[in-house]
Amino acid sequence: MHATPLFTPAAIGTLTLNNRLAVAPMTRVSASEEGLASEKMAHYYADFARGGFALIISEGIYIDRAWSQTYAFQSGLVNAEQAAAWRRATDAVHARGGKIFAQIQHGGALSQGNYYRQETVGPSAIQPVGQQMTFYRGEGAYPIPQKLTEEAIQAIIASFADAASRAVEEAGFDGVEIHGANGYLLDQFFTDYTNQRTDRWGGNIAERLTLSLEVIRAVRASVGPDVPVGIRISQGKVNDFFHKWANGEEDARVVFTLLAAAGIDYLHLTEYEAWKPAFADNPLSLVALARKYAPGLTLMANGSLHDPARAEEVMTAGADFIALGRGALANHAWPQKVAQGEALCEFDSAILGPIADIKASELPD
Repeated sequence: MHATPLFTPAAIGTLTLNNRLAVAPMTRVSASEEGLASEKMAHYYADFARGGFALIISEGIYIDRAWSQTYAFQSGLVNAEQAAAWRRATDAVHARGGKIFAQIQHGGALSQGNYYRQETVGPSAIQPVGQQMTFYRGEGAYPIPQKLTEEAIQAIIASFADAASRAVEEAGFDGVEIHGANGYLLDQFFTDYTNQRTDRWGGNIAERLTLSLEVIRAVRASVGPDVPVGIRISQGKVNDFFHKWANGEEDARVVFTLLAAAGIDYLHLTEYEAWKPAFADNPLSLVALARKYAPGLTLMANGSLHDPARAEEVMTAGADFIALGRGALANHAWPQKVAQGEALCEFDSAILGPIADIKASELPD
């Protein structure tokens, strides 16, 4: 077999990983109604570590007792009980030689199942496009969110920081990923048509990134300099698949320059097909643009990279790490299989239906 960069060691901040392969964050709604990570989740995450993934990024975890919970049966990190439940999963991953980061999330206007509140919030009182996702127990159109006040925004920033420190200090996670992608709250502030604000949280693309930058700053202050901190961003959203940044490469330049200076240890980019051009009038992928404008930043790429040749192609374009979603679901031992030249299983979307919770067939015997 030819030499591949996929199996070389590399670092994210102070953490050295034994290969470049991560499990992407995937919403599996398998916690208790009160947000406690289940025993099933511990077995599920540990199985990826056993299969050779150096890093696992958790599903999105909600951060407060207010508006952050996005889906019913999502896990949280808002109290000691929830942290202790997650500790079972992080201990299980560590016992099998893996590392695991907590992805912390605020659903904002896309919340469709919140244990704590009925209403939703967003940067502006604008109804989200699209429909709630049925395989996450949603139904019909999204409601119109309440516009967040300055006081509420400050509380959300503080909640991201609190959840980050609880993730590391109590729940045993090795690092933190801020969810700034896929149409959730930070992305709602970042997106032109969902953010119509005229205060410091709205405006041009740099100004719309302000909340994400403030969250990064607060999380970094809360966990200290040695804990790996990253952020995930995207163009497309769960409710607006084909969205693109309006000004193409110029927007990419602004965004990646600001994020490179923000104090993160890595940037996680997700596109549907990560090797394809990010914009219609430009041959460069989002990964290639990030490498161009943030030359020193550690980049993780996600997006249909379950073919090893595609994964290597995206590493050549500038990615340091490859995060697999569907490929990992279909092959918990993807790294071991590829290293040994074994055939990979095709992803079967039936595993995510009728509800996208973890199925018994996915767990080790």
